[in-house]
Amino acid sequence: MRIKTLANLLFMISILNASAQSGYSLELNLKTQPTEKITVNETGIGLRFFDNIDSNNKITNTLKFKNIGLDYSLENYDLQNSLNQFTSIENDFEFSHQLTGNTKLNLEINPTVNFERNLGISDVSILGGLEVNHSLNSTNTISIGVKRMTLFGKPEILPTFSFYHQINQNAFVTIGFPNSTISYSNNIRNTFSITNSFNGNLYNLDGPRVVDNLNTATKVSFSQMTSTLQYERNLDSNWFVNLKGGYEINKNYNLTNNNRDSKFDFKSTNGYIFNIGIKYKH
Repeated sequence: MRIKTLANLLFMISILNASAQSGYSLELNLKTQPTEKITVNETGIGLRFFDNIDSNNKITNTLKFKNIGLDYSLENYDLQNSLNQFTSIENDFEFSHQLTGNTKLNLEINPTVNFERNLGISDVSILGGLEVNHSLNSTNTISIGVKRMTLFGKPEILPTFSFYHQINQNAFVTIGFPNSTISYSNNIRNTFSITNSFNGNLYNLDGPRVVDNLNTATKVSFSQMTSTLQYERNLDSNWFVNLKGGYEINKNYNLTNNNRDSKFDFKSTNGYIFNIGIKYKH
């Protein structure tokens, strides 16, 4: 099946489902990550819909498409073929059940497809996990869980945790792993946030790459920690614009074998990121 046909089919299914749900949003993001040796340009499209089934159960489904383009000089690296484009399609399904008045169980199932140019069954991975959310009182909530994620450039089962505190009606803070946020709204149209997150991904190569006389790579992995300052503006009741700038550290960009052992390190340096997003909510 052609990649374009598959992507169109997935989007059509989600749009049809969204029309019968309680609400949905569509988001477009453009991001650039310039560093000394490598510039990463990313385009992402996301469609989310949610349905409050009843007072105790809620479902949320998010379909995402992401394309990563790499710009670097091959003279800096001992590679026979350039590696400059990768694609990711994922469907993130979340089911939330209110166990008691203060405790909620969240189940996440996240199938993903990550590939270079040619799509195959081996490119499919199943991520996700369980999380328990407990409200201590009206302003404090804790969450703990375990999920299979690719935060460090390979699929791993990792713990998740967070502590949420509502400072006042205009501000809140969430501290945890893999995401932390401080958010403030000075009015109903403006939101300012400081975020810190761990993120990464793993892509299959179309074919083995010989990186030197002894090593062959079959996958490429990305990982980094990102800190950003974000501004979101509500243009009207449905349209939002999002501007984000920040810095990424501990950036890793590696070629690996099937056992995910590193065979080539691009030695990507830390650098700034810039992101602009447009969102429609209904």
